Amino acid sequence: MTTSSAPQGVTLTAPLQPGYERILTPQALAFVAALHRAIEPRRQALLAARAARTARLDAGERPDFLPETRAVRDGDWSIAPLPPALQRRRVEITGPVDRKMIINAFNSGADSYMADFEDSNTPNWDNQIQGQINLFEAIRRTISLEQGGKTYKLDEQIATLQVRPRGWHLDEKHMLVDGQRVSGGLFDFGLFVFHNTRELIARGAGPYFYLPKMESHLEARLWNDAFVLAQETLGIPQGTIKATVLVETILAAFEMDEILYELRAHSAGLNAGRWDYIFSAIKKFKLDRDFCLADRGQITMTVPFMRAYALLLLKTCHKRRAPAIGGMSALIPIKNDPEKNAKAMEGIRLDKRRDATDGYDGGWVAHPGLVQVAMEEFTAVLGDRPNQIDKQRDDVHVTAAELLDFQPEKPITEAGLRNNINVGIHYLGAWLAGSGAVPIHNLMEDAATAEISRSQVWQWIQSPKGVLADGRKVTAELVRSFIPEELARVKATGAHGQFDKAAQIFEQMATGKSFTDFLTLPLYEELG
Repeated sequence: MTTSSAPQGVTLTAPLQPGYERILTPQALAFVAALHRAIEPRRQALLAARAARTARLDAGERPDFLPETRAVRDGDWSIAPLPPALQRRRVEITGPVDRKMIINAFNSGADSYMADFEDSNTPNWDNQIQGQINLFEAIRRTISLEQGGKTYKLDEQIATLQVRPRGWHLDEKHMLVDGQRVSGGLFDFGLFVFHNTRELIARGAGPYFYLPKMESHLEARLWNDAFVLAQETLGIPQGTIKATVLVETILAAFEMDEILYELRAHSAGLNAGRWDYIFSAIKKFKLDRDFCLADRGQITMTVPFMRAYALLLLKTCHKRRAPAIGGMSALIPIKNDPEKNAKAMEGIRLDKRRDATDGYDGGWVAHPGLVQVAMEEFTAVLGDRPNQIDKQRDDVHVTAAELLDFQPEKPITEAGLRNNINVGIHYLGAWLAGSGAVPIHNLMEDAATAEISRSQVWQWIQSPKGVLADGRKVTAELVRSFIPEELARVKATGAHGQFDKAAQIFEQMATGKSFTDFLTLPLYEELG
């Protein structure tokens, strides 16, 4: 795009590869710019409010349900009716927006595919724009891929598309409006909705989204206002856009009713984003001397604070006639080891069986090979019903104290500490090399699970309770002594990544005096 053809006030600072002009049209960029100018001042104010709330938590404040929104929680209201395409969501597959993943996910047999511009995607310029091109073609069924002697193309029956843009905290540094970076989330959302809304409607679906990382209902209100403006600008009926909110911060757990209420004309329910939720708990209570979680592997969906969160989300959604979608087990199929694979499949079954029995309407998987296993568990409970929203959980009564009952605290082991270091280095190295979803130690790791690894190490160093089972205190020196050994182990796997740089970044983040809110913030500045 030449300077003369760009909309007024818009500057792109990255190269335009062949084909990018299909997405980065002057009209689409003007649309994103209009969203930016309307939304950006409030986005910045809400990010400042996040920082202020974090400071209060660091000083000892404890979260609670908001007294000023009691009328919303006590009120008798429901979200708007769901479109047919979103009424059956037993199994949703998630993954990044590369070409092969998109085709395989659409063909996986899942009810829905969440195309991810966020946690399982490295948001370099080429990934973001090529991802938009890939989805543009997939929606029109022109996408295909020749790779390794195989041809990949869409089947006749495909999953319903949902798209996850980036969270409010992330910028798109390659698009400036009036000299200011645009929101990464508005960039992803705006380009997608501008190019694809009418095509999706014509095909019996619509522009459906997943919204990540919210910390308050006011952040949901901002998304709702963006939806209203987008629909008004595009000339489509209000309520056409639908969005599921990932409840993946400890603060959002106290405002689930309010989040649904703010988005009620556009809501498609809530999702229990378990991995980011654990990370959020560590982050928000990082300086609390009484807070300290055990090894990551011990923090399952059945521990007290996670169980309380899952049941409250389920009850809240169904009370408001909204879908409740379970989170993702990180287990993946294990090739060449039938015994380990059988154990992983059983783990998936138990996870989805618990969600379905509790009353959830669906759940996530990260690999096409898990769709059938997950589907069987939900079908066993739901039968022919598309969902079980009619299953009200009036028996559930969750208190603030139960949401904050952070157990278990032990054990913290050397193996657990080393695993956090290893996963952190491996994932960061792969992310810097352009891959945001990485199989590590038979688990699918993304930014959320990597966040747990690095934040847990930092918190163990700070906490007086950060003591290994053998009596050693977790210290910066101990962590630094393990890093070269774990770096060597990562390199020995033969994986592709910028691991030396990743080890340096991990050490800085895990042992530094200050805590970085999101590892993707400094990492993004490392990208071209």
